[in-house]
Order: sequence, then C-alpha cells, then structure tokens
Amino acid sequence: MRQIVLDTETTGLNPRSGDRVIEIGCVELINRRLTGKNFHCYLNPERDSEEGALAVHGLTTEFLRDKPKFAAIVAELRDYISGAEVIIHNAPFDVGFLDAEFKRLELPLFNAQVSGVIDTLVQAKELHPGKRNSLDSLCDRYGVSNAHRTLHGALLDAELLAEVYLAMTRGQNSLSMDLEDDEQADQQGVQTELVALASILVLSASADELAEHELALTALDKEMRGTSIWRMAEN
Repeated sequence: MRQIVLDTETTGLNPRSGDRVIEIGCVELINRRLTGKNFHCYLNPERDSEEGALAVHGLTTEFLRDKPKFAAIVAELRDYISGAEVIIHNAPFDVGFLDAEFKRLELPLFNAQVSGVIDTLVQAKELHPGKRNSLDSLCDRYGVSNAHRTLHGALLDAELLAEVYLAMTRGQNSLSMDLEDDEQADQQGVQTELVALASILVLSASADELAEHELALTALDKEMRGTSIWRMAEN
C-alpha cells in the first residue's frame, strides 16, 4: 500500500481571497514504512504573505522570489501523488489550497488524482475527544520529538506527521485479515486446534495464592470506596 503524508505552507488562510501555496512537503510510505522518496519544493506565490502567516513559516517574499511557480512543478507533483492514499492533518485546509492551484491551471481537483484522503485531525479527535490535537500536541502525546520545530515547514511537518500517524494507528495492519486464508485455515486447521485445546493443562490456584488474591481485591475496594469491577466479575 502506497501512502503519501502531505503538508503545505501558504501566504494566508483563504485561497478564495487569493492566498497561495508557497511550500509543499511530502513523505512516502510503502506498507507503513518510510521509503526516503520525498517530494519538496518552495514556490513563488506572486504575492506577499500575510503577517500572521509569515510569523508561522518565516518564508519571506525575498526568499521565494526566485523559486518556481506552481505551474512549473505541477506535473511532478501530480505524478508523485497519483493513485496514492494521502494523509493530511486538517485535510480541508491543504486540499482547498491545492484545489485552487489546480483550478487556475484547469486541472482535475486533488481528490480525483489520489485514491483517498485520511485526515489525521479527525482521527485524533475521535481517539482523544476534548483534548488538544494539534501536530505539536500529538507529537508530545506519542513521544515524537519535535524539538527542532521552531517554525512550521512543510517537509518537516510531513515527516513529523508520518511518525505520529504510524504511532496513532499502530496495530491496525495486524487487524486486517485475508478471508481466503481464514477459510483455508478453518477447513484445514480445525483438527490441529482441537488437539491443541485438549492438551492444555489447567493449574488451579493454591490456597496461599487465593488468599493473596483476596487481599488485593480488598485493597482495591478500599481505594475505590466501593466494589471493584474485579470483585463484581467473581459474582
């Protein structure tokens, strides 16, 4: 499975008012492994960044003046993302800006060029309702070092988001099952499983172990000032 973790930096917050993309950073994952095949470019937006946006990314008009325009890199970008599942934090923001750039060139919109979009902000809100779910907050929560992130940068943020996504979804790939393999296992492995179950040795707890168990449950009941779930499970 090919996935692309994508981030952009922009001149402002609203593509409808003429704000443009000034940086694109992408990180490739194949079967949940980083490949090192990244995509990164700075872009000349042909306008100044708003003061608030400039404070976030630090990419000045002077720095971007000699960088390529979006039209010059669009073919390479489209080839890179083509058919991939794309992972973005707060996807409507980045997709909205990229759609605006594609529209200017009369090209298909972003979603038509990829196999799907995963919004990690939506995922994070489902996993951690009521908590802060910014990229920095998620880095802290999942132990991803972002000490080198003094300003926002598209490639750096994509690399951080890739690590966060892998940590946040760890174990999902082990839940997916091949139905054909399962059916074959059901047909061929039942006898072996029954033999294995029949050979399981059951050891009962000793009197001392039961007494220690009772003391542990009593301590839990005192801490809870009631009946612990483990005590209820015995009934």
